[in-house]
Amino acid sequence: MQSAPLPVPSGSPPPTPLSPPPAANAPIPAPIIVKKVTVVAGGHHGGAWKVAYADFVTAMMAFFLLMWLLGATTEDQRKGLADYFTPTLIKMREQSAGADGMLGGSSIVDADNYPNAAGQTGNQAITVPRDARGGPTEGGADDAERRRMEIARQIAERIAAVERLQRLARQVRVTQTPEGIRIDLVDDAEFSMFHLGSTVLVPEARELLGIIGQTVAPTGKQLIVRGHTDALPWRGGDSGQGRPNNWSLSTGRAEATRQELLRHALPESRFNRIEGVADREPLVRNDPADPRNRRISILLVG
Repeated sequence: MQSAPLPVPSGSPPPTPLSPPPAANAPIPAPIIVKKVTVVAGGHHGGAWKVAYADFVTAMMAFFLLMWLLGATTEDQRKGLADYFTPTLIKMREQSAGADGMLGGSSIVDADNYPNAAGQTGNQAITVPRDARGGPTEGGADDAERRRMEIARQIAERIAAVERLQRLARQVRVTQTPEGIRIDLVDDAEFSMFHLGSTVLVPEARELLGIIGQTVAPTGKQLIVRGHTDALPWRGGDSGQGRPNNWSLSTGRAEATRQELLRHALPESRFNRIEGVADREPLVRNDPADPRNRRISILLVG
């Protein structure tokens, strides 16, 4: 007996016919795999920050080490260290103000032409090992430079021991040249080695030359004494033939210097020659009339 179909309410969609069951030997359908992919903007930053951080820590360590050194050393020691690492090329030293000072940095002419700390007073505290070697690029000082520094140190100490001469320390310069070590006694607007227009030494100049004589006597070096003048003409005009002039004045002052050094235990045989060069070798090249061009140079040959 057939059963009657159930009534379908009005307005309802027709029923979906049931799918027939799969046959016993039909293949099993493959499973559906859903892969979720997450996209991240930009790549991974890697370890670059570690390098930057290491550089920062190294810089901070160097900074605090520098601060500690500045606090643990005296002013003289710092100046000595600065002078030790200053370029020592002879040409640079002769043409610069700071490098040609008595101890390596007294500014007698104005601007330096190589980078250094202005106003250095030389190496007074640093110890250089006897077997140390090195050229200008390594910051080392050769034997000639060490001799220059030692002579400069002795002169500075002897001047400092005489109170009335302390203000004249700037007048003395010790320079290494291709010929040897040169000691310059320089005039300025406030001090002159000789009485105006004469070959007569002032008392302070005699004392300075006594200190120079005590310092150079043990070296055994031959000496060349050279007199310099500024470009101002002799007492109101150039002199004619046979009359006093800057040539005779510079030569006379060199001879007066030699005579004074003879009084301080320097034998006659130590003097190689004396020279008067007038105004032909100015110290301040751009101002031949500058009083600093008036000077006496004592060269230790070799």
